[in-house]
Order: sequence, then structure tokens, then C-alpha cells
Amino acid sequence: MGATKTDFFTEQQNRIATIAKALGHPARVAIIEYLLKVNECICGDIVNELPLAQPTVSQHLKELKNAGLIKGNIEGNSICYCIDEKAFEVLNVFFSNIISTEKKQNCC
Repeated sequence: MGATKTDFFTEQQNRIATIAKALGHPARVAIIEYLLKVNECICGDIVNELPLAQPTVSQHLKELKNAGLIKGNIEGNSICYCIDEKAFEVLNVFFSNIISTEKKQNCC
């Protein structure tokens, strides 16, 4: 079987792209902002906060979890979601590097 296009890029580049894709929807950005505000919550809390149906929120949570941006722990019949600090450290390093490099360059 042939190589996929992602095989031509580093693990770090693929990780950043996965995170960026997950953050590419405003509802997911709103969910991240809400989790930062409350620290942890269940899906129902997010449904009460956002103008989205429960199945829609669940799908967005699944995408965020698959990208490694959030983690969930089972508590009784619910999953309690919170931010996964590791993914945001990856973003912090990436964007800090861009900002420090950009400040050093003279372009056009």
C-alpha cells in the first residue's frame, strides 16, 4: 500500500494540523472556552451553555477528544470533560516559535 500524504510530514506537523482542524469550528472553540472557564463539566452543562442540540455537542466533544484537546473521565452515567494540557502545550510551543521568528524577520 502506498504512502499517505501525511507520511511526508513530521509527527509534529501532523499533530498541529489535527489540532488546527479540530479548532476549525466555532462551536468547538466555544466548548474549549467554556471548559477553560469551568475547569470540568459534563455534556449536559455544555448543552445548557450553547445553542446546540445534545447530539451536536456530543459530536463536537468527540472531535475535540479525538484531536487530544480534551479528555473525559467516566463519572457514573456521564463523562466529565476537561482540557488536556498536553495539546495546548504543543500549541503554545508552536505559536511561540512563530511569533519569535516573525519578530526577527523583515518581510516586504
